[in-house]
Amino acid sequence: MIALDALTLRFGGLVALDAISARFTAPVSGIIGPNGAGKTTTMNVMSGFLTPASGRVLVDGTDLLALPPHRRTRWGLRRSFQREQIADDLTVWENILAMTDNLPLSRSARRAEAAEAMEVAGITALRATPGAALNSFERRLTDLARCLAGRPRVILLDEPAGGLTPDETARLGDLILRLPQICGAQVLVIDHDVDLITRICADTLVLDFGRRIAFGPTRAVLDDPAVKAAYLGVDHA
Repeated sequence: MIALDALTLRFGGLVALDAISARFTAPVSGIIGPNGAGKTTTMNVMSGFLTPASGRVLVDGTDLLALPPHRRTRWGLRRSFQREQIADDLTVWENILAMTDNLPLSRSARRAEAAEAMEVAGITALRATPGAALNSFERRLTDLARCLAGRPRVILLDEPAGGLTPDETARLGDLILRLPQICGAQVLVIDHDVDLITRICADTLVLDFGRRIAFGPTRAVLDDPAVKAAYLGVDHA
């Protein structure tokens, strides 16, 4: 279980996160909201890029905020970004293997983890392809494979379907749904594609202006008048 407990973050006088709390128990859950709602900020707090004024992030009893960022990676936290973190001058294999450099694994174990991650993402045939030669979908898959390497416990995906075609988004969604079974990790997904969120996320947290406006089963949340008003552009009486 991933528990956000009263997360609060301020930038000067701006309250970026206002006591956000939620308990994610489903294998794949979502975080949605309009631009500037606090979605990526929440993931930045979880992964250690930002330090909240107060609050906790508990994963199966472990307080992630008590760990420095590099130890969160060693513990099993993985993260993708809106812009893929792919080195153009490295091959697909080298990009994935680099993710395991700081993990407490032997050289052979790191190579085995990278090979398995490529296979799961369906990009083994691209092993020797430089990052610069990948198309947008292949870059997304390589980025996802980087998150799979090294026995992850929690995977945070920030707009993984950005810029993809409907067919590519469907294929990516199928893969994300399989991740908890494949590697045992719990997955949190941010995306503006409501159809994707509805299909793959059992529960969804909705943020607006740094505040929680809804949380629960995804379909019920999307039917909430407050969510329609804030996120879907429907008037809320």
